[in-house]
Formats: sequence, structure tokens, C-alpha cells
Amino acid sequence: MLLILRNLLKVWLLLGAFCGGMAGVGWLLGGFRPLSLFLFCGLLIGGAAYWYSERVVLGMVRARELPLGEAPGLHSTVERLAARAAVVKPRLYLIPDGHPRALSTGRGLHSSAVVLSAGLLGLATPAELEGVLAHEIAHVRHRDTLLQTAVVVLAATLVELSRIGGWLQRVLLSVLGPIAAAFVHLLVSPKREYSADAVAAGLCESPHGLADALLRLEQAGGLVEFRASPATEPLYTINPFAEEGLGALFNTHPPLEERVRRLRALDHGSDERLRAA
Repeated sequence: MLLILRNLLKVWLLLGAFCGGMAGVGWLLGGFRPLSLFLFCGLLIGGAAYWYSERVVLGMVRARELPLGEAPGLHSTVERLAARAAVVKPRLYLIPDGHPRALSTGRGLHSSAVVLSAGLLGLATPAELEGVLAHEIAHVRHRDTLLQTAVVVLAATLVELSRIGGWLQRVLLSVLGPIAAAFVHLLVSPKREYSADAVAAGLCESPHGLADALLRLEQAGGLVEFRASPATEPLYTINPFAEEGLGALFNTHPPLEERVRRLRALDHGSDERLRAA
């Protein structure tokens, strides 16, 4: 509950800071009347971001909705895990490329989407796939998706603004990139992944499917070329970007080895079985 309240508070602070900034610009331009106009525009932009940022993210990753008839087993698994997590079943989307990855986005419990790549569907075992789906649904349950979606859209916008610089693009990127990354790290905590991992282990009644999936994603990810905006890094199950250049600035995930260690430690019965053997 504390994690949920913290995420909601951060979203409201983000909206307040944006509207306050817009109002400040209006005041500097001419006093109270421009302030009122800019504040109203800020509220409109904030409302639009709340309702449409999910669509923006799905467009950024080039995902298409996955119909029930195309993957009934997958939909059944998502429905079962969502029921256990007490959230509305997320919509399923597919990224039609070979890089194995998954992400979640949306406004919260009643409007969310889980996105899987074709590479992940072809690579993961059923237990691993269930673990990944449970992890993403845990993010929905904790309202991580609400915060991550808003942060990613804003950070990606800042990065893309460098393109208007023409021949000054590299200079602008060297300024806007670190600002966007600092903004992401200020609002998105690596601890969210540990919490989602623990909830996913409970939903699956075993931590090993997700632990195996994390290892498989890391091993297979380096074998397939991957290009995307580094600002989308907080959305994914693991960091799919090379930790160099701009990609290193946006890394919000804790060390994968520590995540796997914590997941394995959740299975106390395995230690007892080993001692009995």
C-alpha cells in the first residue's frame, strides 16, 4: 500500500510541477492574465498526457494488439494472473521483432497493457513466460505503470527535442539527454523491480520461472540487435540497452544477479529438500 501511495503522490507532484512551471512562464511573460492562460494550458496538456500517454508508449515500441483468437493460451494465463492480483485483465500487445523483451504501460488497475515481443514468445518456456507476465501485472497492481508511462513519455520528448537542432543536434542531446535521465532517476526507483519480482513469485506460486526468465532474457538479448529510445528503459522487465553512451544514463534496473538471488531465496522449501537429500 505504501508503494502505491508513493507512486500516486509522485504522479501528482509531476503534474503539479509541470503546471507550476507553465504558470511561472506565464507570470514572467506578463503577469496574472498570461499566468492563468498558461496554467489552463498546463492542465489540458497534463490531462491529455494522462489519457493518451499509454497510446504514445505503444506507438513508440511499435506494438499491435494481440487478439484472443491468435493466442488463447496466453490470454488465459494473463486472465488467471490478473484475477490473482485483483486487477482488471490487461490488454495484450505484440512487438513483431526478434529481440526478447516485455513491458507494461497504462493508467493503473482498470486500464493497462502488457506488451510481449515475438522473440520472447519464441524463446521462453511456459513457466518463464508466466513469470514475466506476473512481473508485469505486479507493476500494474503497484501503479508503477502509471508513473513509468508518464515519466517515459516526458523523458523521450526531451530526448527527441534535440532533433530540432539540425547540426547542433549532438550538442542539444548532450544537454537534454542527461537532464531527461536525471528526471527519470529522480522519480523511478530501482526498488520497484524487487517488489514486482516478489509479487510475481507469489502469483506464480514459485520464484524460479521468473528467475530463469531473467537469466534467459539477459543471455539472449545480446544476440539480437536492438534499437529504441533509451528513455523507454524503465518500462522493460530488464534493461535491454547496452550500458554505454546515452543508454547508460537511463539504467533504472537493479543488478540482475541480485534480483535472481532474491527470487531464489524466496523458495525456502528448496533448501529443506536439498538438506533432506
